[in-house]
Amino acid sequence: MMDDLTTISILGSTGSIGTQSLQCADNLHMKVKAISVGKNIKLAEEQIRRYSPEICSVASEEDAKLLKIAVKDTSTEIIGGKNAAVEAASVDVDVCLNSISGFAGLAPTIAAAGHAHRLALANQEPLVAAGETVKRELKKNGCQLLPVDSEHSAVFQCLDGHASEVKKLILTCSGGAFFGKTASELRDVTPAQALGHPTWNMGGKITIDCATLMNKGLEVIEAMHLFDITPDKIDVVIHRESIIHSMVEFCDNAVLAQMGVPDMRIPIQYALTYPNRKPSLVPPLDLISVGKLTFYKPDTDTFPSLALAFDVAEKGGILPCVMNAANEAAVRLFFDGKITFGQIYDTVEKTVASTNNRACDDVNEIIAISNDVYHSVISSVN
Repeated sequence: MMDDLTTISILGSTGSIGTQSLQCADNLHMKVKAISVGKNIKLAEEQIRRYSPEICSVASEEDAKLLKIAVKDTSTEIIGGKNAAVEAASVDVDVCLNSISGFAGLAPTIAAAGHAHRLALANQEPLVAAGETVKRELKKNGCQLLPVDSEHSAVFQCLDGHASEVKKLILTCSGGAFFGKTASELRDVTPAQALGHPTWNMGGKITIDCATLMNKGLEVIEAMHLFDITPDKIDVVIHRESIIHSMVEFCDNAVLAQMGVPDMRIPIQYALTYPNRKPSLVPPLDLISVGKLTFYKPDTDTFPSLALAFDVAEKGGILPCVMNAANEAAVRLFFDGKITFGQIYDTVEKTVASTNNRACDDVNEIIAISNDVYHSVISSVN
């Protein structure tokens, strides 16, 4: 199916995943038709001059005006504003790779479902907050969904058409910057310390989520939707080396693992070339140099966000959306120095506990709920 994808749009092209996705597209000789960018206008100009996309969307209208002046000698159309990324996602392409950070990626995900043959999803929040709605749109438009997260890509590769025979999914977790620490040791940690991830080079928000283990909780909910599996069939294991990206245990108790160096260009490229594999830019795995692989049980007493996410996954309804929005707000408050590291969890848990849960499958209502929760959490501290 779709063996020769040749055109691509990349949402969030100036971020960590976006820049690596452009490297993969280059390696595969794909035509970049559209990009969306955040605040890094200098890098956006460089990307426009190198890849000549038809459209570049910019989150800020003011930044869009500046970029339009900077690249007025090119043929790229610059659009700006709150919904500009939706326009970039609405360009007809073989594959749209969405690496926009946070809940802001939901509307572009819905748009891409109607304009791309394949959606390569590196943005987990759309499935967390509105999984069934997103899957319905994909099915309606015949758009194939492939995961880009290293853990979900690993599960996808291990399943290989045997989803009905699965006993358990085992998501690996690096443990983030504070593995082995106690709650008292984390009381006064700074954002700079929380950004010290042991193996992966990622964006700021997701790295903080790794430090709290909320990222793994979001991945559990994402896996539920991607692989149509209940949370009781998903395990999380701490694996500091980040060499095994995840595992699948089958009904005969055989366990398959996908391994590789911790480099996001492996899952990114696989999402672009599936069902084929092609030479990549990533160095080979040298197991002798690695030496050993270790595994530990997550410490949910010190890092309770993971347990909260499992509870929210079980209850469903609007709670995943609420939890995600509260977490985005809490992480922003932590970055701004307005709450402590430990208060990230406290803020999210309090918000979830005060929510009257209910079902909701309307995307506009889900967006409204997320916005209300986010701004409520921000204003409660400011």
